Amino acid sequence: MQLTFSVLNTFNQPIPISFSNITLEIKREDLIHPIVSGNKFRKLKYNLLQAKAENQHTLLTFGGAYSNHIAAVAFAGKEQGFKTIGIIRGNELEKGFADNPTLQFAHDCGMQFDFVSREDYRKKLDVDFIEKLTAKWGRFYSIPEGGTNTLAVLGCQEILTEEDSKFDFICCCVGTGGTISGIINSAQPHQKILGFPALKGDFLTEEIRKFATNDRWELIGDYNFGGYSKISNELVDFINRFFIETGIPLDPIYTGKMVFGVIDMIRKNYFPEKSRILMIHTGGLQGIDGMNMKLQKQNSPTLLKDV
Repeated sequence: MQLTFSVLNTFNQPIPISFSNITLEIKREDLIHPIVSGNKFRKLKYNLLQAKAENQHTLLTFGGAYSNHIAAVAFAGKEQGFKTIGIIRGNELEKGFADNPTLQFAHDCGMQFDFVSREDYRKKLDVDFIEKLTAKWGRFYSIPEGGTNTLAVLGCQEILTEEDSKFDFICCCVGTGGTISGIINSAQPHQKILGFPALKGDFLTEEIRKFATNDRWELIGDYNFGGYSKISNELVDFINRFFIETGIPLDPIYTGKMVFGVIDMIRKNYFPEKSRILMIHTGGLQGIDGMNMKLQKQNSPTLLKDV
């Protein structure tokens, strides 16, 4: 069974580092598909196949206002013939979602929304909450917030290829822990995996341990810029310069912070001389429009979309 929205046009692109003898490349997973890109394709692949195998007709998932996952599920569901339902954190979003580019896109793809309070959203794993959703929406295939489950990790294990065995370090951003878990499980014994969390807190370590099969990994918590959806003028300037110099767009929530961190760590001599580093671009570029709306309201510099 094939997923018709798959393009899989991914490759490793060298990043020039003039101040070091380190070899740095980035895996362009963002080019898999314009919408279902990067780790979202990887996480959804086996979940959609499982939903089809179970003869399910509805996908139900969870997310916030600018969720890459919500946009990806909406599009993939439309392309694969599923009805889609998004449980959206924040009932205040219901009145103005047309002004939100992510939610409007998902709506245009046919996704139905169920806006819930942040208090109720925290109960999303409770049996009573799921029973209420079933009573309201009928039978559905549930995909967790961010898409991370065992099948998602299985898909993320396919990110690395035989060609990537030449690298000493594999670096990726971390949201819910599924992507890095898949990479950890498929990496070679000589490789160390470095994860760059977009969120503050130590809870991700335990989440990753639920799926990871070895301990050759480390979380680098110094580059979250204050937490999820938080950015600074310094980060915006870095992402824009990186785009101009390489032609590679970076999202500001995940991959942008990871690339900033890796290059800063190279400058600080974290990596041994002549190390070979591969960064994973996990996509998420649809979030740039929403972030620029937020930055414009703050009269702050915005992210470039075109060179």
